[in-house]
Amino acid sequence: MTLLRRLGVGLAAAGALVGAASCRVLDPPNQPVETCVQSCTARARRQCTDGECERGCQFVLDRLVEREGDKVVACVARQARRCADPVWAECAAMIGPHLDGGPPAPPPPDDEW
Repeated sequence: MTLLRRLGVGLAAAGALVGAASCRVLDPPNQPVETCVQSCTARARRQCTDGECERGCQFVLDRLVEREGDKVVACVARQARRCADPVWAECAAMIGPHLDGGPPAPPPPDDEW
């Protein structure tokens, strides 16, 4: 085998190894929305289409960042209604530290200056 041919075979083998090593098909998702969509399509298949899962997960992004996404998706999956914005909003408001409605509203401003 000539040196040039050996070099070509070596480069082809190296390229195949790099390509196989960079394949991330089986890696877990690294974005909160991707994780939420996967959970929603698996758990709320009866209520939500793939597009509705994507929209709902984007809608409750603040809850996903607070690591409450599983609870929100579980709530959506328990609902008898179709997967729509009001369902996602209700479920997002029914879990986590905001369940009590949050802090009281500030007092009205004084009219005197």
